[in-house]
Amino acid sequence: MITVQSLQHTFIIGKKGQEKKVEVLKDINFRIEQGEIVAIVGKSGSGKSTLLQTIAGFMKPDSGSIIVNNTEIAGFTEKQSTAFRLDHFGFIFQNFQLLSSQTVFENVELPLKLKGISPAIRKKKVSEILTKVELAGVADHYPNELSGGQQQRVSIARAMITNPPIILADEPTGSLDSQTEKEILTLIQQLNEQDNITFIIITHDEEVASIADRKFRMADGVLVGGMAHVI
Repeated sequence: MITVQSLQHTFIIGKKGQEKKVEVLKDINFRIEQGEIVAIVGKSGSGKSTLLQTIAGFMKPDSGSIIVNNTEIAGFTEKQSTAFRLDHFGFIFQNFQLLSSQTVFENVELPLKLKGISPAIRKKKVSEILTKVELAGVADHYPNELSGGQQQRVSIARAMITNPPIILADEPTGSLDSQTEKEILTLIQQLNEQDNITFIIITHDEEVASIADRKFRMADGVLVGGMAHVI
């Protein structure tokens, strides 16, 4: 499903003439199978979010290989990465990243619009997914009219609307209280079981990581653990 080999990335920091290289990803190797929930656990600055961004194609690594569904994506152009993301990935963020001027329905509908899906099909798909995440009654509401848990459910619905095989979640419960966190984690588990969606979850929270089938730990750009599928 996803194979990462010898992945390396370096940031250049500091003023001109005083630049310093910082290795953020150091020889990262792992494999994730379809339908797994995998957690990547680490402190802020460990490199875990950079790893997620390279897998998603938002950032191009210095070297190494990223293969998703038998397609090498590390060398994609920006245009190729954008098209590939739309077909293969859904995203869940800590701060939800919903459009405040758009209704719940319109926020969830957006990826389908980008894919050129007809209005009739969009309406049917959005209605179905909002029912699935228990938000059918707030389709016409705006994000600021919802609780944090409801906003994250909207984010999850938007991530799922194109039926992606993989969802990348960056601190998906970081802005939520403990009870709402449990509800969102239960929802993620249900979606994983029902639809065989692969989840890669970036987190510093052991409670969040506890729902994963496998858990990697990241520190200073080095990834360890994960049991059987580390290459």
